Amino acid sequence: MNILWLSHLVPYPPKGGVMQRSYNLMKEISKYHKLYIICFVQASLQPSRESRRIALEGLSRTGDIVGVFEFDSDKSRSHAMALALKSLFTRDPYTVNWIKKDGVAPLIRNTLQSHSIGLVHFDTISWATYFEQADGCKRVLNHHNIESHMMLRRAEQEKHLLKKIYYYQEGWKLRAYEKNICDKFDLNITCSSVDTIRLREDSPLVCADDIPNGVDLDYFHPLGMKEKPNSMIFAGGMSWYPNVAAVDFFIKNVWPGLTQKIPDASMTVVGRNPPDWLSHFAADKTNFSVTGFVDDVRPYLDQAAVYVCPITDGGGTKLKILDALAMGKAIVAHPIACEGIEVTDGKDVLYAETTEDYIEKVSKLFNDASLRSSIGASGRLLVEEKYNFVNIGKKMDRLYSGV
Repeated sequence: MNILWLSHLVPYPPKGGVMQRSYNLMKEISKYHKLYIICFVQASLQPSRESRRIALEGLSRTGDIVGVFEFDSDKSRSHAMALALKSLFTRDPYTVNWIKKDGVAPLIRNTLQSHSIGLVHFDTISWATYFEQADGCKRVLNHHNIESHMMLRRAEQEKHLLKKIYYYQEGWKLRAYEKNICDKFDLNITCSSVDTIRLREDSPLVCADDIPNGVDLDYFHPLGMKEKPNSMIFAGGMSWYPNVAAVDFFIKNVWPGLTQKIPDASMTVVGRNPPDWLSHFAADKTNFSVTGFVDDVRPYLDQAAVYVCPITDGGGTKLKILDALAMGKAIVAHPIACEGIEVTDGKDVLYAETTEDYIEKVSKLFNDASLRSSIGASGRLLVEEKYNFVNIGKKMDRLYSGV
């Protein structure tokens, strides 16, 4: 088939979260079908002209890029604030208004006609605003998260009253929008059976199947580097609020008690755009480091004794967990961080929910090399069996062909 792929970002280089999922799915599906791509550039991911050139060149390996747009909200902070304020008074949520742009609709129509497109892949719920433009084609909607569920969970956890109110109204609008539009698509793709159930709670007639997040197993694998004793790592983009909240919780609650119990414990936080407060916290410490973005996260993962992931927010499935499993790391994580991933507590991961849990589980792994090795090996086997992007791509092709 000729497939038009509508992307809300340029997922290259495929390092971290949504970029890994989008790029690898595009890479795998392009083995079976011809891709034409319309995408938006996000300033937070490719801030310079050179980084955009490299990203678009990398993405072009998966298909022909027929259009590139920029978000109006990226022009300045005032543009973003104006859109957020405007969205309070529109029926559509901010998440949908965000992607509305002059020129997109006619380009979609022209691409369908000039390239005999048989299927249009909408890579996020935001793109559903262009549903009518793909009339006459099969339409597939991808859900990186169930956006309404994620936003309402964020509202529940938010302490700032005005932000809480804003997130609630956005979540309610998103829920109504999903309920109205999702069952119109020929197929909805989710990250896990958990998200499929969430989607069907409000849209019981929706046609949906799960395409799990995965791992490039040729890239992520144990490197055999020397492990640093009593060391921990967390890897994730630090402009994503669940990651920031997780590190904040760890610093304020876990770090003091853990270092009192194990004085030589160390922690490394890897990820782009760390907030100033985090960099300042690490500045005068020899046992706590903040790297910012790194081109290759694997050596950092390979040398760490324990991967910690105290995430309690967000949605979808966490690729950072899958990466750590593929690297054979012993993981201590909140159950929410592992949602949608078929791990077993005590076998592939150790669950922790309270401060005391984290201190106990991390200390246990520090003191038991055989347990670290056993959990790491079990995690690697799990991703080989269930989360290989090559096999995931084959399933996605079967679903597309079925549609």
